Amino acid sequence: MTFTLTVRDHMMVAHSFSGETFGPAQRVHGATFIVDASFRASELDTDGVVIDIGLASEALAEITGSLTYRNLDDEPEFAGMNTTTERMCQVIADRLAERAADGRLGSAGARLSSIEVTLHESHIAWASYERSL
Repeated sequence: MTFTLTVRDHMMVAHSFSGETFGPAQRVHGATFIVDASFRASELDTDGVVIDIGLASEALAEITGSLTYRNLDDEPEFAGMNTTTERMCQVIADRLAERAADGRLGSAGARLSSIEVTLHESHIAWASYERSL
């Protein structure tokens, strides 16, 4: 049995990719992503929730805000990395996991079993990454 709470935000970035696989996306281009972060736990807390929706929303907004209106090619943390949709799902999930581990998601952060992040590129294409905690 698993309970899930999902919050949503969005971000707009610019980036380019290295490698013939990416064709014209090797040139700098923009992307607007709808970002869903799903928090999972096998049990609800004494208040009957997976995690405080406000804390979850704030954490996701802080992370997407730090990436929005940036050319990811210019960010040192992404040097040498193709910032694909899949990879950015992982980056955001890892940052949320750090917040769960250090208590910034409240006491529920310690009860979470996993976090899944989905980036929607469009109404017909998206990618997800789920990590255990």
